[in-house]
Amino acid sequence: MKALTANHLLDGRVVFWSQGQWVDRLADADLFDDSDPAGPEAEAEARAQTKLVVDAYLIDLIQAEEFWAPVSYRERIRALGPTNHLGHGKQADGGPSIAALQQAHGAARSSGRVNLIKRK
Repeated sequence: MKALTANHLLDGRVVFWSQGQWVDRLADADLFDDSDPAGPEAEAEARAQTKLVVDAYLIDLIQAEEFWAPVSYRERIRALGPTNHLGHGKQADGGPSIAALQQAHGAARSSGRVNLIKRK
């Protein structure tokens, strides 16, 4: 599964695509099957909204309890909001979808940097 994400141009907050508009929570986002042409179509439409969002792209998701969580650790952090304190951002709202994101593990994948720091 995939979801479409971007950063809101005016305030930089992370947003997700839901039925033609941007929402704040990943749990409210539209989900696209990997083979669904609607995902790339939504991405193209979002990229055209240059006065509203910047850097729109599809992210990979995995099942986390009864919710979906980003595969990438970076995207999980973006979905949770600022990580400087649990009382800030989307984490402060709480709820089962936020708890599922916080508990998601084993999903992050390396982009190859791990091999750079391993001693051989």
